[in-house]
Amino acid sequence: MKRSNQNILALVVFVVIALFAIGGYLFYQNSLNNPATPTPAAAVVAGDDNEQQAANGGRDTGPTPVPGSSPVAIGKDGSVKNDWYELHFTSPIYPNDPKNHQGGLDTYLVTLMNKATKTLDVADYDFDLADVADAMVRAKSRGVQVRMVTDSDTINNIKNQPIQDALGKLKKAGITYIGDNRGPIMHNKFTVVDKRYIQTGSWNYTDGDTYHLNNNMIIIDNAQLAQNYSVEFEKMFVAKTFGNNKAKGVPNPVLTINGTKVENYFAAEDGVVQHIIDTIKTAKQSVYFLAFSFTQDDIGKAIMDKAKAGLKVGGVFETTGSNTPYSEYGKMKKAGLDVYTDGNPWVMHHKVIIIDEQIVIFGSFNFSDNANTQNDENLLIIYDATLAKAFKAEYDRVLALAKNPPTKKTSKT
Repeated sequence: MKRSNQNILALVVFVVIALFAIGGYLFYQNSLNNPATPTPAAAVVAGDDNEQQAANGGRDTGPTPVPGSSPVAIGKDGSVKNDWYELHFTSPIYPNDPKNHQGGLDTYLVTLMNKATKTLDVADYDFDLADVADAMVRAKSRGVQVRMVTDSDTINNIKNQPIQDALGKLKKAGITYIGDNRGPIMHNKFTVVDKRYIQTGSWNYTDGDTYHLNNNMIIIDNAQLAQNYSVEFEKMFVAKTFGNNKAKGVPNPVLTINGTKVENYFAAEDGVVQHIIDTIKTAKQSVYFLAFSFTQDDIGKAIMDKAKAGLKVGGVFETTGSNTPYSEYGKMKKAGLDVYTDGNPWVMHHKVIIIDEQIVIFGSFNFSDNANTQNDENLLIIYDATLAKAFKAEYDRVLALAKNPPTKKTSKT
């Protein structure tokens, strides 16, 4: 009986070993046909090299791929174009040379405006580009309904300028434009064409924003998203309500475009800061940001909490205002985060947060209480890895300049 039990045990051991051997062989063959992506290095706390090394314990599997990400190439200038969006960045050249003031972001906006057949609505904080004004005038001459909202300061600043200036061209052509007539600012920079195309970003329609400042702009082909911006435009142009006086909400705050999740919010009515914080809280690996103005404490805390949790965190602040008590720069620097002031001799004007190199938060919205509660602003949160990769490449370019600036900042536009 004892020998029989031993034989059964030996047989069980043999079967187990055989199964492991077969499984190992199949795994090996599968690895030959489907090589695995190397596991990324562990997330580390941003700070100096010693802190990074001390935090580098353990590994993770990296961010979860975002459904709907678009497998398209990123151009040398950082641009991306696919079947539903195109993204572009400015490329400031220092020192200034008027010969370089051509072929910028305005060319893409003019091309978009030239498509208009029915409606062309523009909400822009600052405006002096003659070619954009000319495109609006041509649209009017084609029978397109052309309307514009801007900040009252922009209107007041050009009252004594000749009719050849940008707003003067609109006035001469009979295009109606209105201001917000209040202290807080109408800070949007968006255009809606035929209630189908939307252009937005950090870029004002000015020569300085186009050729001196670091900026981004995106053009999106989607009627649902365009509907949001059209509703927001009507609140300002027709109802003449601005800031926190506007009616809350838009038709499609969360939508899916070609399999990609997109969130869209407006200030001051939609509580934009909370949406930003909620997205930052989802970060599992990294948070990077570019900030023209960053004084909002709750967003700052959300980012610093991620650094404390061991994520990679880094940022570049526009130099102007970064050393005031109101800026988050000093707090983050003191906490050991990998943050810098920018190296553009003019202005770094982005308002961007990149989550796990998979999600991008961007628009006209500066990270401030005024933007959240007083101004007119718009924000996109797009869950697209290709878009995030393009913004991360821009972040890397701005960061490299911050670490090695061409000269001290002496000129602002």
